[in-house]
Amino acid sequence: MKMIKSFLISLQFLTAFPIKMNLPMDKTHIEKSIKTFPLLGLFQGILFSLLLYVLTEWTSLSLLAVAFAVWLFTILLTGGIHLDGWMDASDAYFSYQDREKRLEIMQDPRTGAFGVMAVIILLSSRFLFIYEITSFGNSLTLLLIGLIPFLSKSVMGTMLLTIPAAKKDGLASFFQKAGNSSTLKVYPFYLAALYVCILFIDNQFILPSLVLTLIAIGCYLFIRKISVTSFGGITGDVLGASVEGTENILWMTLWLLHYFAMG
Repeated sequence: MKMIKSFLISLQFLTAFPIKMNLPMDKTHIEKSIKTFPLLGLFQGILFSLLLYVLTEWTSLSLLAVAFAVWLFTILLTGGIHLDGWMDASDAYFSYQDREKRLEIMQDPRTGAFGVMAVIILLSSRFLFIYEITSFGNSLTLLLIGLIPFLSKSVMGTMLLTIPAAKKDGLASFFQKAGNSSTLKVYPFYLAALYVCILFIDNQFILPSLVLTLIAIGCYLFIRKISVTSFGGITGDVLGASVEGTENILWMTLWLLHYFAMG
């Protein structure tokens, strides 16, 4: 029951699902909520794949319309919470100010030019990747799409508990205080279970899945360096930006795999 409530906490904080329940916000449930981040990502990925499958197989919509629907769904499902972090973090990072000033900029409710440009580039490139991936559509594509948010949420959870908080208050600090060194130990088991399932489905899925996993690890290492050097640690905005950035890199990787590895 605690895991179910913890998963609902993740849904409530990280998606636009209307969870109309008074959920416990004690340390135990928040810590277990962090454990469910990859599961939430997998749930999102299944929804993305399911929507793509239904629209391509059961409707007469054009590939452009299908791609637009999937692209829009990736935005609406989270209510834009991570996009807000992407814009705020972009404004702060490209200001080329010192750490304290960058943290002040992220707290500013106004969006600057860098934030606007960053979100336009992010969303337009993601639409390109989704449209072309849709045109290659096959069962392998559907499976790999499901991995994308799973890996991005794993990166977010890992960042949360392995990088110091830049501020003593805020959502990131609140979640971070509930976690501990053992919280992340379940993440590799999730990944191993997924690989076992993939092997049972078709072993040709393993190589592209490994590529996506390695790219996600690379994203974590890169974002970790940027977070520490530019912001002095993580904030809620930095975590949101990490999700959006990692997912876009993974969409791009899947797009490139179709050209150079998957035919």
